Order: sequence, then C-alpha cells, then structure tokens
Amino acid sequence: MRADAARNHQRIVDAALAAFEDAGPAVTLEEIADRAAVSVATLYRRFGNRDQVVRAAFDHVLSTEVEPVADARTDDAWHDLTGLLSAAVDSLSRRQGLLAVTREARVADVESVQRCVNSLRRMLDRAIEAGVVRPELEVRDLAAVISMTLSTVHPDDPEGLDRRRYLALLVDGLRPSPDTLPPPSARGR
Repeated sequence: MRADAARNHQRIVDAALAAFEDAGPAVTLEEIADRAAVSVATLYRRFGNRDQVVRAAFDHVLSTEVEPVADARTDDAWHDLTGLLSAAVDSLSRRQGLLAVTREARVADVESVQRCVNSLRRMLDRAIEAGVVRPELEVRDLAAVISMTLSTVHPDDPEGLDRRRYLALLVDGLRPSPDTLPPPSARGR
C-alpha cells in the first residue's frame, strides 16, 4: 500500500471509531469522510462500502487492544487466559458505538476475528495442557464467554460492575469439573 493510501486508511479508521462512539450506528459515511478529511470517493475507493469500514474499525480494535494481551505470557496459564478474556471484554465494552454498529452490520464473523481466535486458541491450549481449565473446552466457548459478558454491558453501569460480575461467573465455569460439558452443536464448527 502506498504511504498516502496507508495514511488515508488509518485516518478513516480512526475517524470511524470516533464517529461510531459519538453518533452510534446512525453515522453516515459522509460524516466519517469529513472527520477523516478525505473525500467520500476516497473512502469508497479504499473500503468499497459501509460494512468494510465497520470491519476495518473492529479489526483495528482487536489488533491494537486485544491481541497484544495475548502475546503477554507468564508462568500462570490461568492468569493469562482470564487476563485475555478480561482485556477483550474491557476493551470492547468501552466501544459501545462500535459494538452496536458491528452487530447491526453483522461483520464480526469468523473471518473478521480469526487472528483473535488464534490468540484464544493458543491461550486455551496452554491452559488445557496446564490442567487449569476443562479439557473439553473449545475456542468458541471462549468467544461465547466474551459475547455473553458483553451483553451485560449497559450505560447505567459506568464502573462495569455487572460486566466484571458476570465475567467472573462465566470464567468460573471454565475450571476443571468432574462433570463433562454437553457437546456443542455442529453448526458452529
């Protein structure tokens, strides 16, 4: 990518993130282009459509705020795994506008979060090997923990008390148990 194209790409992503937080899903591509100080034609040439702008903003948050936590390793596999889950939830919960527009556009699919899924897989495999989580866990279980916790985020809880409470409850279910989890559906595989 040319240097000017890369700068425009980042300006558009940054402007989109700010616009989604300020105006939510109702923000127009014209407003994003204005905030980025680029023409609407440049925005369309770079991204093609609104969903691609949303996907790029979501990917940016994952790659800059969540994935770096996955690279941090200690001698405690449980701490590392729960730290990654907590970081993902904390990061995404601060981005309510982005979450709303991502849900609306339905762009948070497997392709969009593949790098994050790979990070989760590495953490999960390490935790299973260390015996600190249920051996039958799958990566999609961790993604569901993140998603379920994010569903508890609401504006009347600015300190995130509910988010932390429900993440703790869900994370506790990851610990080893004599009872095996029921198998997941084939749909999500």
